[in-house]
Parts: sequence; C-alpha cells; structure tokens
Amino acid sequence: MKIALLGYGKMGRMVEAAASRQNMEVACIIDPVAGARGRMQDCDVVIDFSEPAAVIDNIAMVAAAGLAMVVGTTGWYDRIAEVRRIVDEKQIGFVYGSNFSIGVNLMFKIARYSARLFSRFPSHEPFITEAHHQFKKDAPSGTAIFLKREVEAEYNRDVPVASLRAGFIPGTHSMGFDSEADSLTITHTARSRAGFAEGAVAAARWIAGRQGFYEFSEIIDEMGDFGF
Repeated sequence: MKIALLGYGKMGRMVEAAASRQNMEVACIIDPVAGARGRMQDCDVVIDFSEPAAVIDNIAMVAAAGLAMVVGTTGWYDRIAEVRRIVDEKQIGFVYGSNFSIGVNLMFKIARYSARLFSRFPSHEPFITEAHHQFKKDAPSGTAIFLKREVEAEYNRDVPVASLRAGFIPGTHSMGFDSEADSLTITHTARSRAGFAEGAVAAARWIAGRQGFYEFSEIIDEMGDFGF
C-alpha cells in the first residue's frame, strides 16, 4: 500500500515512521518547505497534516484525482458541509478527525455517556478546558470542539470551553461536571504525537478501497483489525 503525505512537518515525519512500521510505503510527499517528491497519482491514500488554510484546496485536489484521503489537520470545520459535498460528488473515501489517538476517541464516548447521566441533575454544570503549546494555531482545538458537540447533544444548550496557549504544554483536554458539593473531571494528556500518527495510518488502511465520509470516532471500533 502506498501513501502520499501532504505536509512534512513533525506530524508528517511521524506518520512516515508509523507507515514504515506497518509495512506501508510513503511514495509521495508534498510540502511547501520540504518540497515535493514522488507522484500522488501513484498512491492509494493521501494523509493530510498540513495547515488549516491549505486543507480545503488539498481536499479538492485529492478528490479530483479520485484518491481516498485521511485529514488530521484541524481548524477547517466551519466548512465541513462544503467538504462533504466534494467527497460525495467525487465518490472518494474520506476520514477526518480532530484527534487520532485511542485515548481521546474513547474519551469522546465517555463524554457522551457521562453527559447523558449528569444532564438529569441540574446541580452539576458541564465544562470543557484545553491547553496546548504556544505554536498551535487554532483555538479552541478540534478535539475540544468535538467534546463540546458530544456534551451539548445531551444538554441541548451551550457548554463553555476555555483554551490556553502557552510554552510547550502537551495537548491536554478535560471535561467535567461541577457543583457546589463536588466536581468530577476527566482528563486526557497526550505524551507524544506517536498515537496520532499510528491512528492516521490505521485510518488510511481502513479507508483504502472504500467510499464515504467518516469521522474517525465512527470507525474506531473497527480499528483493531488493522493493528491499532
């Protein structure tokens, strides 16, 4: 199986290493700084870890080539309806995710379930916080936005999100329910980006040969068959 990488920064290099561990070849790299090598048309799946401003054009380019795609870049979700139309029109396979780690995607499931429980008790108010290093451009993070969506689905009202960008803080997301009497908080902290890379490669293997528009958390239960 051959993969093309759009973006060859830290995440792109980690995806390349993860693909090698899974006996997959990175046959094409396209990056505005690192340059380009190989032909995207020779690949089975394209993985995008580029920049938010470049994502929509990248998706249109890949879809026009008729290739399946995995997008790990965030910060473009306000145009998700447009992307879905592109994917449907070109009939490609497409997986996107705010976060490709196992822990975070299981946290999404916990968020929905815990919100369902706590929504019956007006004494407890839901909240979400997230913190990242100073170089992360989008705020709130895509993961926080997804958590917010899951919790709000049970509460049918706005749930506050607080964001922090400073220093070299690892990606940290918390969701909680607070009352005058007590507080429950669930926190996920990313120790490295390796989990994101492994998940993106597993998603690429899964989407190869398929059509349709998927969010990564929708297919996480099937990832075990692909070494995730």
